[in-house]
Amino acid sequence: MTSVVPALAQDGGAAMSGAMTRADDDMARVLEALQSLEPKPLPELSAEEAREQPTPADAVAKVIEEDGLNVPEPAVSKQDITYPAAAGDQPARVYVPTDAGDGPFPLVVYVHGGGWVIADIDTYDASAAALSDKLDAVVISLEYRHAPEHPFPAAHEDVLAGYEWAVENSGQYNADADRLALVGESVGGNMVVATAIAARDRQLTEPDHVVSVYPVAQASLDTESYQANAEAIPLNRAMMAWFFDLTVTEASQLSDPRISLVDADLSDLPPVTIINADIDPLLSDGTMLAEAIEAAGSPVEQRTFDGVTHEFFGMAAVVEDAAAAQDYAVERLEADLSD
Repeated sequence: MTSVVPALAQDGGAAMSGAMTRADDDMARVLEALQSLEPKPLPELSAEEAREQPTPADAVAKVIEEDGLNVPEPAVSKQDITYPAAAGDQPARVYVPTDAGDGPFPLVVYVHGGGWVIADIDTYDASAAALSDKLDAVVISLEYRHAPEHPFPAAHEDVLAGYEWAVENSGQYNADADRLALVGESVGGNMVVATAIAARDRQLTEPDHVVSVYPVAQASLDTESYQANAEAIPLNRAMMAWFFDLTVTEASQLSDPRISLVDADLSDLPPVTIINADIDPLLSDGTMLAEAIEAAGSPVEQRTFDGVTHEFFGMAAVVEDAAAAQDYAVERLEADLSD
């Protein structure tokens, strides 16, 4: 396969030392646990091999076990289902709050990250469960087709189909689609904004709020944060080049407004909240997207959490800023999802 993105060298030792120096103590503890699991650099692997590598979620689980932490389970029930995606059924998981009364509850459609290549709804279970518990909302976490087996725009098409399906079928899960939000992390943060744009353009039911956590918003690998965090962990510049290369079939697709959100029509969107980590090559993407949304006249608020890395949002069990970021997202969502 011919690469559409230039390959970049990766120095795991430099990555570890740089991220550790800048990380808060609790974040550094997770990074140490991740490194102890000996993940191999993804750009050296096939997609199938990469999907078997240890994840940040595995590192959190190791910290909890090794430190003997008593972490309460979110007060939610979980149901694994399938939904009709754009080209056949895909898995989804429905989270329903168990200590929040009888409902109906607000509906959140959640989209996980993984560079369009790796990870799944299990990897990001902690984020979706926390949102359901803290927001007292039904959360439907969508799986989607992965590249390179299913290149762009397969994942975007599945997420849009899943969003439409969730709205149409919200009642069977005791959810109220009149109080509706989209939340996503990383490439999921990209796809929830793209889905809100598609909902506007296709005159579908529009979300009341969008939370985009460390989103991919453009394809240049030369932004300020890509340079400052070129060898960070758990995400670095070489990994993003690898993800892009496996996701698109020709370089021109990287300019598609579904990937390059900063070049999309961002007018007339619902309120958008963008959450970033400062030890993350995607930090500039988040700030650029916030600036572009504001320039288009749509409401947006962006916040960066210092001392944490990409993937921190779901680590509330062991990382203080993750709990703070979740609370911030919930506060922003509640303002637009109240009865």
